[in-house]
Amino acid sequence: MDDVIKGGRGGGRVTIYDVAERAGVSIATVSHVLNRPGRVGAATRQRVLDIVDELGFTPKPTAVTLARKGVGRIGALAPFTSYPSYATRLAGVLDACAGHNVDVVVFDLPSVAAATSPLLRTLPVTGRLDGIVIMGVPIEDAMARRLSHRRLATVLVDSQHQDLNWVNVDDEAGGYQIGTHLIERGHRGFTYVSEGQRSVDYTSPAQLRKRGLARALREAGLASGALAHHIAPANDLAGGRHAAAAILGLHRLPTAVIAHHDGLAAGLLAGFRAAGRDVPGDIAVVGYDGTELAEALELTTVSQPFAETGRIAARLLLGLLDGADGASQHVNLTPQLIVRATSGG
Repeated sequence: MDDVIKGGRGGGRVTIYDVAERAGVSIATVSHVLNRPGRVGAATRQRVLDIVDELGFTPKPTAVTLARKGVGRIGALAPFTSYPSYATRLAGVLDACAGHNVDVVVFDLPSVAAATSPLLRTLPVTGRLDGIVIMGVPIEDAMARRLSHRRLATVLVDSQHQDLNWVNVDDEAGGYQIGTHLIERGHRGFTYVSEGQRSVDYTSPAQLRKRGLARALREAGLASGALAHHIAPANDLAGGRHAAAAILGLHRLPTAVIAHHDGLAAGLLAGFRAAGRDVPGDIAVVGYDGTELAEALELTTVSQPFAETGRIAARLLLGLLDGADGASQHVNLTPQLIVRATSGG
């Protein structure tokens, strides 16, 4: 059956055909814009989305819920299958929602780092939800305007937009803490290891952590060449092992290697030790995230309050749903360096 909603302009029924006719495209194109935006050119996609907003069109499943004050349902969107840390953030969301008679619906998104077009331009859901928590995915300005226009309560986690509520952990501060710690231990050559980033349309956590590292090095009077960046072939333990082998093949070895997360750091640690290198005697290794893996390996790391970011985001969202008004709230938490054996702690 056609996607429809009652209550369009003039009290009629707005259908996908109305949107297609007004935008001068086929109904298949409208469907692609709503469900598979990557298949549609930017100009066409924007025109269709503008018409969607103008006509107040939403898919048919929302027609029933629009007659109710609220559906008692919020969405949690994140690249859950790409990064395990978002499951911990989700646990915080669920904890904050307990006892509020709110269902949490989970939607998996692609990895931003692997995307050629990383900014979130459309949502898989709108009218079926009262609000959304969008984690780890930056959104474009037009998307923020549409969310505001539709009055869909929205809170961002691990990304930010000036017009929306957001909760982040200060990645630059984390990188700065690592740099300061390693410089105090006498290190003067550093390599940062992370996954690749296909698009420069957003500032990634890796870029922010490197920025903090670079600031610590500058303040210590070290040249910019003291910090190198190595792209691991895979964003996991095996990728860390490969990165370790590549680093050991360099003409000039760093004395400290910083991994983008603890899984990569575990692979680096294993690779260096398998090659007969002493950690931290020959090479110090530092991870990021503060996971149980880091604790088990006695790995120096930066602990992030993942669950707390989820709890705060959910509380902000519940406040919006209860009618809280005022300026957007921006929460920036500070991570904590945990010094252990792999950096000479």
